[in-house]
Amino acid sequence: MTGIGELRAGNLGVRIAITDAERDAAQALRYRIFYNEMGARPDDHARRVQRDIDIFDDVADHLLVVDHAVSSGPKGIIGTYRLVQNEAADQIGRFYTSAEYDISTITGFPGRLLELGRSCIDREYRGRAAMQLLWRGIAAYVFLHRIDVMFGCASLPGTDPEKLESELTYLYHNHLAPPALRLRAIPSRYVEMHRIDPTSFDHRRTQQTLPPLIKGYLRLGGFIGDGAVIDHQFNTTDVAVVVKTDLITDKYYRHYERQLREAIY
Repeated sequence: MTGIGELRAGNLGVRIAITDAERDAAQALRYRIFYNEMGARPDDHARRVQRDIDIFDDVADHLLVVDHAVSSGPKGIIGTYRLVQNEAADQIGRFYTSAEYDISTITGFPGRLLELGRSCIDREYRGRAAMQLLWRGIAAYVFLHRIDVMFGCASLPGTDPEKLESELTYLYHNHLAPPALRLRAIPSRYVEMHRIDPTSFDHRRTQQTLPPLIKGYLRLGGFIGDGAVIDHQFNTTDVAVVVKTDLITDKYYRHYERQLREAIY
């Protein structure tokens, strides 16, 4: 991808991977976090190479957070997000999310789509700075490519929906997408999100227990799809998220106008 530079915040920078070594480092980081830390189950190839890899990696753009105090190259990569546009998905024949959700409501949308996935940040950097920088990088990318709708799967930890009944019920009753943007879990994987009486638990406390990535989407005005999906390989319970990009671009353009203009030129 061309046309976007690096955004900086102190020692940290965010940019798109430009070399195979950088993409390999992002896949290694994903493996360490998803498999070694979060309990995902690797297949034989992933275990052998110690990388989280699938067919979408070759067609995607890989957004990186780099700690320049460590290295300005692959060794300094401490965060990543995988970005898949329409043309990239066309090369595979589908978006990744379509394995879990019926996305026909947005693939028929008259605009450009961006699928976000495989987000992770090294444990030592999981404060606000690295996540904010990732969002700033996404905002710049959205400007550059004139993206209209972002979507993807976001994960809650574990595969027992009963242990997530408050979170799933809260998301369903407070952030369900309008019909025109509502992704729905495919029938064979559909898990009901309305699990308990929505008046029976503390919504404010439940908000606080949501994973940071989901809270970030919601702060941008993002919506949640209908139905959760259990992902046994990654040891997660997934929900679909949709964001109209005028929300993210307005928010980040106001705060970082000069830097975003310089990054995009």
